[in-house]
Amino acid sequence: MSKTILLIHGAWLNSTSWSAVKARYEARGFTVVAPDWPYDDRTPAELREMPDEALAGLGQREIIDHYQRISADLPEEPILIGHSAGGVFVQHLLDRGVGVAGVAIDPAPTPGVPLGPHAIVSALPVFLDLGSWKRAETMSRSFFRHRFAQLVPEDEADALYDKYIVPTPGKVYWDGVVNTIRIRWDNPARAPLLLIGGELDLIADPSMTTAIYKKQKQAASLTELKIFPGRSHWTLLDPGWEEVADYALDWAVRNARLL
Repeated sequence: MSKTILLIHGAWLNSTSWSAVKARYEARGFTVVAPDWPYDDRTPAELREMPDEALAGLGQREIIDHYQRISADLPEEPILIGHSAGGVFVQHLLDRGVGVAGVAIDPAPTPGVPLGPHAIVSALPVFLDLGSWKRAETMSRSFFRHRFAQLVPEDEADALYDKYIVPTPGKVYWDGVVNTIRIRWDNPARAPLLLIGGELDLIADPSMTTAIYKKQKQAASLTELKIFPGRSHWTLLDPGWEEVADYALDWAVRNARLL
C-alpha cells in the first residue's frame, strides 16, 4: 500500500490551505507533499501584494504537467487528493496513469460536463472581466464571504481571507470551459476515484459533481460518489473538516490499487 499522499490545491488558494489536512495525515504515518502551483510558492499576503508576472499566463495544462513531474519524483506512486480545480487535475492525472487512487473534492468544471448554475454565477466575475484570460485575477472580499465560504461567521471572514486567499490566473477558469485537454471517461487503466461534493457548495454545484461521477463511471475501475450535507466549498477549512479529510483518505487507502 502506498504511504505517500500528493495534495493538489485549487484556484484562489495555495498550499497554505492544506496545512491542517497535511498535519492530520502525517500524524497517521503518511508522507504528505502539498506543492504549490507554479509561481504560487510564497505566503498569501506576499502573493496578493505582488503576484509573479508569469502567473497570468499559467493554464491547466502547465499545472497538470507540473504535478505529474512531482509525482514522478516521489519514491512511490501516491494517493492523489485535490480540491476544486485540484479535483479536476486529479482526474487528468489519473487519466494519464498517475496515482494509485484519487479523490476529487468539490471538483471545479471538468471538460465534457455541463456547468452547474452556481458554477456559472460564480465564474461570472472572471468571465465578464475583459482580458481575464491573460492576467491574474483577484477575488473580492464580498465574493469570499457570500459564495466561496458563505458559512464562515462574518466577523471571521476578513481574517480568513487575509490568511488564505491568493490571486489566480484567469486562464485557469477559461481552460475549464474551453479546454482542449480531454479526459478518457472509459479509460481501463484509471485508478479508483472518489468524487466528493458539498450540499451547499456555491462554486462547484453538487449536481455538477454528480454529473462528473456519471461520466467517470464509464471506466471499469471503481468510481464512487459522496455528497456531504450542510457543507460549502470551504469544506476543508470550515468546522468539521476532519470528517471530510478522514473520509477521503480512508476511502483511498481501502480502494487503492496495489503497487
